[in-house]
Amino acid sequence: MYIPGINRFEDQEEIFRFIKENPFAILIQEIGGILHATHMPVELEFDAQQKPLLRAHLARANPQSKAMQEQVPVLVIFNGPHTYISSSWYDHMNVPTWNYVAVHVYGVPSVLTGDDAIALLRRLTDRYEQFSEKPFHIDDLSQEYMESHMQALTAFEITPDRIEAKKKLSQNRDRKNFDHILDKLGEREDEQSKAVKQEMEKIKEQIKGKNKGQ
Repeated sequence: MYIPGINRFEDQEEIFRFIKENPFAILIQEIGGILHATHMPVELEFDAQQKPLLRAHLARANPQSKAMQEQVPVLVIFNGPHTYISSSWYDHMNVPTWNYVAVHVYGVPSVLTGDDAIALLRRLTDRYEQFSEKPFHIDDLSQEYMESHMQALTAFEITPDRIEAKKKLSQNRDRKNFDHILDKLGEREDEQSKAVKQEMEKIKEQIKGKNKGQ
């Protein structure tokens, strides 16, 4: 991912927070010279040494299932809020752009089997069922059904080799124009604009320090 220095963020806690808040990812692998992509929820977890791991599962019929078993390297893309920024909001001539936040994780997968795979499914469903009126639990399934289901999927984990994180949030604007962008985003009613505004608010003091006196 192309990341100008001004848009790079490297704080691990912040990156991990972002991944946890935006878990629906795109998993990309090259298989036989062709790029394959699967959209799926990916869980960020930590091993006994507190090293990060990405864990997920996909259908056994998916071509990427075999690639997981063969440990074909993967790129996992986590997308955050994004929205259009009009150049009419600036006090100078420029072109429109798009503000967004994204994290790319590169690594090699390994397959999870047996109790490890079932435990992953249990944690995944428990996380998303916790606010349901009548939560579903993996353990409610019969042993026969669970065995059949597990034969139809491949669970895996990815140990990150490299993480790239980017916040393109108008950091190249001075404080006056930055604040005006915030005001304009505040006038919009769509959720993406609101979310981008929230992300920009978090870095507002950085802009203030960088443009002190302007």
